[in-house]
Amino acid sequence: MNNQGDFLQRLYRMRIIGLEAYRNNVWKILCTEYFSRFISKKAHVLDLGAGWCEFINNVNAEKKYAMDLNPETGSRLEGDAQFLHQDCSQDWNIRSESLDVVFTSNFFEHLPDKPSIERAVSEAYRCLKSDGAIICVGPNVKYAPGAYWDFWDHHIPLTETSLAEVLELRGFNVQVRIARFLPFSMSTGVTPPLFLLQLYLRMPFFWQFIGKQFLVIGRK
Repeated sequence: MNNQGDFLQRLYRMRIIGLEAYRNNVWKILCTEYFSRFISKKAHVLDLGAGWCEFINNVNAEKKYAMDLNPETGSRLEGDAQFLHQDCSQDWNIRSESLDVVFTSNFFEHLPDKPSIERAVSEAYRCLKSDGAIICVGPNVKYAPGAYWDFWDHHIPLTETSLAEVLELRGFNVQVRIARFLPFSMSTGVTPPLFLLQLYLRMPFFWQFIGKQFLVIGRK
């Protein structure tokens, strides 16, 4: 795990250095303007593949967890959030039926194989309370077929349909399945003005033309 952790630390720094403030502001908007509708202020939330913690630091929730193999993730957490430094395909160090939300963004495609995704989804199901939600955002290979493979650590091609299917196979009831949600901009270093993101989130009609990332939400 140390070698993998060192690799992830170098990778994150290579891709994020210089964009930290912008990325944090993007996630602040995403949390307040969109994801807050699915996450109550009293929720217990796990950020799966938390990276540099932009989501978990900005979401308004009572109890927060961040899981990642990168050892640097823990130092990026704010407040009293708990860092789980582990492989997500192994048993999670979280009580069964103790979480309200598992959130993951641009993560599942980085896992080494499909069984790893299946095990992570199964652990999410175990740890979620009845009616708890798993919220998944990620690049849709149908709409970013070339750019998808520009990242060395992308292993699994995913679409909104394939991810919804594995959630259903592991017991979730898929309630939201949006093929085109967010653009692919930050992944490629593009930093459009933040007010455009606010406008974009309020006008779903335009998602079908610009969106290259899916949004899938399943309920236990």
